[in-house]
Amino acid sequence: MADSRGLWPALLLGLGEAVRTQLLSVRAGAMNLEAMAIPVAQEGGDTIFQIDRHVEDIVQEKIFTWPSVCFPLELVMEGLGQTGTRRIGPVHGDLKYRLIIDPIDGTRNIMYDKRSAWFLAAVCPVRRMDGRAATLADALAAVMVELPPSKQLLADMFAAERDGSLSAVRVNLESNKAVPLKVQPSRAATLRNGFGQVSNFFPGTKIFVSTLMERIVRSTLGAIEPGAASVFEDQYIATGGQMVELMLGRDRFCCDLRPLFYAALRGSGQTGAYGLECHPYDVAGALVAARAGVILTDGFGDPLDAPLDVHTGVHWCGYANAELQRQIAPVISQWLGEHGVLPGR
Repeated sequence: MADSRGLWPALLLGLGEAVRTQLLSVRAGAMNLEAMAIPVAQEGGDTIFQIDRHVEDIVQEKIFTWPSVCFPLELVMEGLGQTGTRRIGPVHGDLKYRLIIDPIDGTRNIMYDKRSAWFLAAVCPVRRMDGRAATLADALAAVMVELPPSKQLLADMFAAERDGSLSAVRVNLESNKAVPLKVQPSRAATLRNGFGQVSNFFPGTKIFVSTLMERIVRSTLGAIEPGAASVFEDQYIATGGQMVELMLGRDRFCCDLRPLFYAALRGSGQTGAYGLECHPYDVAGALVAARAGVILTDGFGDPLDAPLDVHTGVHWCGYANAELQRQIAPVISQWLGEHGVLPGR
């Protein structure tokens, strides 16, 4: 395994750049916004839009050019049917790696040309040293590559290795020149006059989200001051984008607890279908954020982890620093407990 580890950041970044190039080409062609936003399938726990179909083949074609030491691997990605997996490489022999990818994290942003989406990828061993199946926490390397809207000529790229450091650059898409990018999560000791939010993208859990966010603000900052706006909110519909905002010091806190909100709804006797939630491929950039200094946990405060599949619901919290975690995490735990949502249940 060690013989290919040093290759992974460059290979994964190249994959992200190929996706970005393809998106730029599609956007420069005849396809309009409405056409890109047409739903074409429901696979891998999410809606697949027409824009997604334009990059799926590029991902696999690029992987086929990788050196033989990378194979056989299992690709884990939405858009590969209901299982979300595909073996690449020799048909015989044990798998060496699992590669989990979200080709376009934030599809809804980029298909309407509103805001950057992100290419996310992490490569993991198939098994741990103890023989158990590896999870996202075992990632050997991960990348996050910005997929910008048409008016934006700069794009950020991040890569991290499990046993190495973080690399971060900002690329000019016209000149292809890259400059180093400073990565520094906020050192602010409170949420006051900063951005912090509980993800509240879609109908179904908005009441829960709002009451929790109100609790967090009041518990950490006290009563709302008349005429003041003590905390700001940015509902960035891209998990990778949310993590980048934390990495670059623009957000101080963010959490996405949708699976736990659905559990609370079920516990209160509300039956029926529940909406979209975060999946393991959405948090494929977790190693990058962690290397940048962001504190990542699940909704219960344990270290963030996820199985390497496309169906499991993932809940996560991101804190810019330990002091913010100390203030906010107990509030979340108390709120979940009051709604009957506890670890292991």
